Amino acid sequence: MGEFFIASDGKARCRWSGAAPEFLDYHDHEWGFPVDNDRHLFEKLCLESFQSGLSWRTILVKRDNFRTAFHNFDFEKIAGFTEKDVERLVRNEGIVRHRGKIEAVINNAKCAKQLVGREGSLGAFFWRYEAKSDELVEPQSVATSKESIALAKELKKMGWKFLGPTTLFAFLQAMGLVNDHVEGCTIRSEVALARDDFKRPAAKIILSTKNP
Repeated sequence: MGEFFIASDGKARCRWSGAAPEFLDYHDHEWGFPVDNDRHLFEKLCLESFQSGLSWRTILVKRDNFRTAFHNFDFEKIAGFTEKDVERLVRNEGIVRHRGKIEAVINNAKCAKQLVGREGSLGAFFWRYEAKSDELVEPQSVATSKESIALAKELKKMGWKFLGPTTLFAFLQAMGLVNDHVEGCTIRSEVALARDDFKRPAAKIILSTKNP
């Protein structure tokens, strides 16, 4: 059993991307490419939270249903959800109907709004947890990292829920904060180039509206 497999185009890919029909396109065009868009970052946090204890395939095939149910993961809108929305979502057979995880998304949307108010964007905060080049380990050899452990601790302190170190490491992998495509995967070099060209988001200066 190797670390990669040869796809129908004759090129090597990370082995996991051959495990289900839905995985290859996700692997080739999304996984590991750097993201700074706040909605995309929040969506991935939510989907990784829902994935906990389940397979990623379960979540991926339901992703469009999740997007519809949660207003395309607009955390400004989700933060205003009420108990009526929770009940609506619990009855939605197109998503994972886990009350605790649904309530966590609403809670985390409120936390996201607060974080943006302080940092200017989610991207500015999360990209502080990019893996350092001199501390990288062999790709896909660990389930957590120093960064994901530190991030989990910080988010918990700020009131976020259902986001432990393993879940957050998957988030860091997927959003390009570490290039975890295996050596030999044809997409690894594409991700490396994308990361080289990527402008890391910086914290914005939030001007106070209060009188001095």
